[in-house]
Amino acid sequence: MNARSLLRWPRSLFARLALILFVGLALAQTLSFWLTMTERDQTMTNVMMGYIEREVASSVALLDHLPPAERDAWLPRLARRSYSFMLEPGVGGGPPDARLSARAAESIAEGIGKRYALTANAVPGEAEHLQVHLKLSDGAPLTIDMHPMSGAPLSRWLPLVLALQLAVLAACCWLAVRLATRPLERLARAADTLGPDLKAERLPENGPDEVARAARAFNAMQDRVATYMTERMQILAAISHDLQTPITRMRLRVDVMDNSAEGARLQQDLQEMETLVKEGVTYARTLHGATEVPCRIDPDALFDSLVCDYVDAGQDVSLNGRISTALVTRPQALRRIVGNLVDNALKFGGAAEIGLAAAGNGQVTVSVLDRGPGIPAESLEAVFEPFYRLEGSRNRHTGGTGLGLAIARQLALAMDATLTLHNRPGGGLEARLVLKNLG
Repeated sequence: MNARSLLRWPRSLFARLALILFVGLALAQTLSFWLTMTERDQTMTNVMMGYIEREVASSVALLDHLPPAERDAWLPRLARRSYSFMLEPGVGGGPPDARLSARAAESIAEGIGKRYALTANAVPGEAEHLQVHLKLSDGAPLTIDMHPMSGAPLSRWLPLVLALQLAVLAACCWLAVRLATRPLERLARAADTLGPDLKAERLPENGPDEVARAARAFNAMQDRVATYMTERMQILAAISHDLQTPITRMRLRVDVMDNSAEGARLQQDLQEMETLVKEGVTYARTLHGATEVPCRIDPDALFDSLVCDYVDAGQDVSLNGRISTALVTRPQALRRIVGNLVDNALKFGGAAEIGLAAAGNGQVTVSVLDRGPGIPAESLEAVFEPFYRLEGSRNRHTGGTGLGLAIARQLALAMDATLTLHNRPGGGLEARLVLKNLG
């Protein structure tokens, strides 16, 4: 397991940038808070030691000048939050070893050590508990009992302020990363919608310089691709138009020839040439784009009509299942796709079965099944390429231009549908078309 898997980075760029910014700013804020509190504690400690030095010296001098009978009454008045006075020897112990206690003892010694002999020791069993012992002028014992404090206590509202700061940091990180990644998200969405119809949304060419430049480049790319595809279709259409005339003349000349084997083969070759030219133009038009407008249809009626046409022509085509709901799609493109798939099933399997199923998420699945030889697993995607033909099943005698599945795939992409091929258990092929109900 590498370090990256241990970190479990989120997959989206938005989440990664937001996490990095938030963690970095939170660490910087924590470090700043720690440095501020450390400086505050040191400053407060210095002030407190100077205060102790002056206040303790004044309190000891006052008690020394008071009559012994009045000293007890003054002890509560002279007590402070971190120390108090006791008219007794106190508790013995070792020298103070804690840093703050040693510094407090040093401050007291500097304040009153010149007039009174004193000793300081740590109280056993407690941390940061110090007692300073001395004797007043009349020999009465006096003990200064101290609990040194490191700085001032934190305010109750400080944790709330820190939490609010973290919330503000998180919101700012989210906003900054959102503004930075939104153009990328818009660009990805526009690229995804750039299908065979070349009608992807144009990106607004505004915002920061880098974003505007990327949008202009993407829009220009769309225009160039559309121009190339249009020129491609025009070239194929021109070739088709120019070839139609010589092919027609050749067929007329073949028709007046003697009925020989050579004439029959030449007639078949001309028929294949004519079919190839027509299929090539059809494929170019599907690449150029689907101009058909989606509309609401009854899919069960459409497929029932399609099957009836094949049955009337003497073909073994059956229909199983129903969708039982209206479908918003391009009916002519859908009919062309399913027709191409059925033609392939009849050609290589002798019979075709159309299966219909509707899912709860609005998707519709149309399956065309046959019991033909199937397709090798490594060629299930390759057969969608233009002019790709399997040597074992497609040749000059079985017909086929290698464009039927390519046209079906391009029409499916233009409809925002998915067309895949799957070998069936027991032999045969399933062509699966998954449609999204645009309604």
